[in-house]
Amino acid sequence: MLDRITDKLTDITRQFTGKNRITEKNIEDAVNEIKVALLDADVNLRVVRRFVNRTIKDATGEDVLRSVDPGQMFIKIVYDKMVDLLGDSRQDLELKGPDTVSVILLLGLQGAGKTTAAAKLAARLKKEGRNPMLAACDLVRPAAVEQLSVLGEQIGVEVYREETKNAVKVAKNALKLAKKKQYDTLIIDTAGRLQIDQDMMKEIVDVREAVNPDEALLVADAMTGQNAVEIAKAFDEEVTISGVILTKFDSDARGGAALSLKSITGKPIKFIGVGEKVEDLEPFYPDRIASRILGMGDVVSLVEKAQGVATQEEAEELQKKIISATFTLEDYLKQFQQMRKMGSVQSLVAMIPGMAGKIGDGDIDEKAIKREEAIILSMTLQERRNHRIIGPPRRKRIAAGSGTTVSEVSRLIKKFDKMRLTMKKIAKNKKLQNQLMTQMGGM
Repeated sequence: MLDRITDKLTDITRQFTGKNRITEKNIEDAVNEIKVALLDADVNLRVVRRFVNRTIKDATGEDVLRSVDPGQMFIKIVYDKMVDLLGDSRQDLELKGPDTVSVILLLGLQGAGKTTAAAKLAARLKKEGRNPMLAACDLVRPAAVEQLSVLGEQIGVEVYREETKNAVKVAKNALKLAKKKQYDTLIIDTAGRLQIDQDMMKEIVDVREAVNPDEALLVADAMTGQNAVEIAKAFDEEVTISGVILTKFDSDARGGAALSLKSITGKPIKFIGVGEKVEDLEPFYPDRIASRILGMGDVVSLVEKAQGVATQEEAEELQKKIISATFTLEDYLKQFQQMRKMGSVQSLVAMIPGMAGKIGDGDIDEKAIKREEAIILSMTLQERRNHRIIGPPRRKRIAAGSGTTVSEVSRLIKKFDKMRLTMKKIAKNKKLQNQLMTQMGGM
């Protein structure tokens, strides 16, 4: 996500790393490069000017030029301004307690991903302990109601639907049912159009007045850049939105929408869509995203993702196996599966401090990882737990079962042996651990 601007800003900030003296000319040149990077990322011109002016003002003071480490001070100033640009701090949903129904109204243009976002949000709130219900009020797009019903069934959330074209009626009846069945959250999926028109706006205004939502969230496609910002302005003027869900954030290489929305509309980004699965909806943390953009990584999010797929006990057990060299191919397979739940390898690497920009798309072969997984899955349980019994006949059978070659099977076993030895050395050697952390950016 935001790859292009991350690469450019990482290169710019690296120029200042370790410098014990910087001049106003250095700062001016760097800020001009940042300006070009932001404009190339499709950030709103007014936002760019404001960012540049504030950065220059804060970075050219005597406290910076004479500070102990002015290079780091400049990077911190750029980081702080980036956080301001993205929205200062995490904005939670304003929902009521469990004894009453909180209403969340989703709106936006057709194709932005409202229906999927509704299901993702319901799944997230359910995981957090709330009891949500979905209301299918997109009665314009063919199959929208059916799509929401299927998604609701997948996540175990009730979907209210009616055979009618009256969205206001459906919304009112859904709210009545939510109160009767003691649901604490009602998420309403509304109709969109290919472009903003008065019929759509009137329907949304009518639905809003009928249910008086606690949150009116615009669902916008991050890849549309400045267009998403203009859409947000238009909806806010007509309906008054409380925040934004940016979909396809994982595919947004430029970042114009994320970097412009808060400054132009005054409305916070509350969630970002980072994949196609129902669990791929994340809270938007401006400080963490700013850190990623500047190549500083995002250790907190990485740890949270890891905690979501493995318990403390599992992590401690894995550590014991590594130290005692009893780590098996079965454990290796489990790590593949847990890592897949956390996201792509590329996205995880981007969260490691100092790694942004160092590893490109071609440096991580996801297909090779899948081939290794297929090889291990073609082994018997006994072979996974003791790879030393895998002789030539077994390797031939495993290769045939996994659709690979005998040499690929042999290569994996050799690699696993070497990796196990390396892991044992690192686990027992604090000096090696510190060296590794330094190489990864001082994490």
